[in-house]
Amino acid sequence: MPPTSIIQFTLHQPIITMQSFRTELENPIVEKDIIELEQKIRLFREGKMPDEKFRSLRLARGVYGQRQPGVQMVRIKLPYGKMTFAQWKRISDISDEYSTGNLHLTTRQDIQIHFVSLDKTPELWAKLELDDITIREACGNTVRNITASDNAGIDPQEPFDVTPYADAAFRYFLRNPISQDMGRKFKMAFSASDRDTALVFMHDLGVIPKIRIVDGKEVRGFKVVVAGGLGAQPQLAKVAFDFLETDQLIPYIESVIRVFDRHGERASRHKARIKFLVQKIGMEEFERLVKEEYKALKNKSVHIDAAAWPETEPAGAPVHIPAYVIKNPQQYEQWKRTNTFEQKQKGFYGAYVRVLLGNISSNVSRKLIETLQNVVANDIRVTVNQGLLFKYVRPEHLPYVFSVLESVGLSEPGFDSIADITACPGTDTCNLGISSSTGISVELENVIRNEFPDLIYNNDIKIKISGCMNSCGQHGLAHIGFHGSSLKSQGKVLPALQVLLGGGAVGNGEGRIADKVIKVPSKRGPDVLRTLLHDYESNQLPNELFNAYFDRQGDKYFYELLKPLADLASLRDEDFVDWGQANDFATAIGVGECAGVVIDLIATLLFEAEEKIQWATDTVNAGAYADGIYHAYAAFIQSAKALLLDENIACNTQHGIMNDFEKHFIETQKVPVESFKALVMQINQHEPTESFAKQYLAEATAFYKVAQAYREQRHLQPATV
Repeated sequence: MPPTSIIQFTLHQPIITMQSFRTELENPIVEKDIIELEQKIRLFREGKMPDEKFRSLRLARGVYGQRQPGVQMVRIKLPYGKMTFAQWKRISDISDEYSTGNLHLTTRQDIQIHFVSLDKTPELWAKLELDDITIREACGNTVRNITASDNAGIDPQEPFDVTPYADAAFRYFLRNPISQDMGRKFKMAFSASDRDTALVFMHDLGVIPKIRIVDGKEVRGFKVVVAGGLGAQPQLAKVAFDFLETDQLIPYIESVIRVFDRHGERASRHKARIKFLVQKIGMEEFERLVKEEYKALKNKSVHIDAAAWPETEPAGAPVHIPAYVIKNPQQYEQWKRTNTFEQKQKGFYGAYVRVLLGNISSNVSRKLIETLQNVVANDIRVTVNQGLLFKYVRPEHLPYVFSVLESVGLSEPGFDSIADITACPGTDTCNLGISSSTGISVELENVIRNEFPDLIYNNDIKIKISGCMNSCGQHGLAHIGFHGSSLKSQGKVLPALQVLLGGGAVGNGEGRIADKVIKVPSKRGPDVLRTLLHDYESNQLPNELFNAYFDRQGDKYFYELLKPLADLASLRDEDFVDWGQANDFATAIGVGECAGVVIDLIATLLFEAEEKIQWATDTVNAGAYADGIYHAYAAFIQSAKALLLDENIACNTQHGIMNDFEKHFIETQKVPVESFKALVMQINQHEPTESFAKQYLAEATAFYKVAQAYREQRHLQPATV
């Protein structure tokens, strides 16, 4: 990781030493995180922490429940997909020790390992951090991993390298109080050029680098888009700025997140993304609220000194290459054509690796590390389509790199082509998977390899598959997409695929959302692909791309084309068995976790408010006034929410909590406060100075005591009959 000194601001963090769990880490902030996780696991095991609260905490620490009860998926956060050889080896060793020896590369450039014991996660995390690898905020209602174009820094078409800016955003929002308990997750992406290979158009916030000439000088900035997203109700992002100077990017992101935290939906998770907030209030009102937050920001400008960013260096002087053999020379020529490109640094090449389903074993990983670390740069990128990118390969070393990949079964050509299918884990491990995404993905790749071999050169069409409608496999932006579903026939349930067509990236932050066309039994998925490709080959105009062909023909044409494959009158016994399974299909969605004992939710909320006041006190004392103010704000909200729920008043957004508390407690004079909303909303009417931070913290502390006293008094009163 680069030195944080390139980011010109100071963040202060409280240091609290806890002795119940020991680590070898020198960073007290990280150690505190890990110790806290271990303590909360014990509280949960003892029935002293509610299941929902514990779930929220562990998710924000990258620990995610699996479909299989009693084990966890751990998501390892790799900002913009980067890992060094040492980090890659550390993750491989961790997978052997705590998991299954498999590393799953994700569409968000993370690595996931599965079947991990919950009680082992603090120890696992501590070992990861020895090589500066975090799982903090890899899941949960937080700022998720910030993705970026994998070729950032070496892309011949990029105006400038976005990596320093993506890294600065990652560091700024990690552990930031404003994004620890939002209504839902917040996803960001940085594209390297107008080609938009990071797919910013389907993110909560995305940027594309731009350069303007001002007074004869180059000025760096970004096109900024907001409120995009996939899922069951996909929406394209809206343009917030055609050009925002780089030092204003992080302040703008912070303002957006503060608005999302305060006004975003919390009661209905399906409506709790920023795209729904903007849809509800409109872009004009959203922008007004964002501007309203500016005064409260701890940094009005954040300058990133990109010139100080350490350049990725080649592996070193030319080295002696051991003897090697290429078993398939024809495949090497295909691989060189489809999987490699010349970098903007002349004389060096990037080499992509197709990884089937994103799964690579720890043994294969270690062999690649051992054999390639002298010929590729110490900067490996996980790609958004679940592959790998090696940088700074000298042209004379390309045959050797191929031979190494060939020896471990990773030499398939056609990276990012129609043959390179993206798929989420689906029913293999995910609670929400409906039907198999990995099994059908393998079958579709076989169809292309065996029946349409020349399509490895087709980079226009993308196939993406998800196990459910939530689009972790990004089916909603595919030219040809599928998501898991089910159908009923003959009194039984069978696995199905929803077919979507016509999605994809347009460029410059614009995109297309795929249209739902028809639902078919899963076992007919290969025939769907055959039918579409044969029809396209037969009827396309000269040089007509797939989406232009789709637009010309129209979705009704494709419905009629595929309708025979949706006919349930001709089902066979095998249609009731999902891909990769032996038994008849049965839906098993959302396997829950044991809730343990019933716990007083109101008391828990008040405990959390007290905890946030302590955090506010620690951060204010450490000089981090803006952070302390936000912790105090959260204490106000938690205290008010506790009293509202105690009166059986449903709570939704934080803004709604303020309004409801005003109505039910202030106007009725149940608590001795003049105006709760005015008191709380001082947060965005003052600069985050020391004097205001101490004043606001004192007011939050006083309000918490009022809330605690009110509840105690209420429950001392005899019940009325």
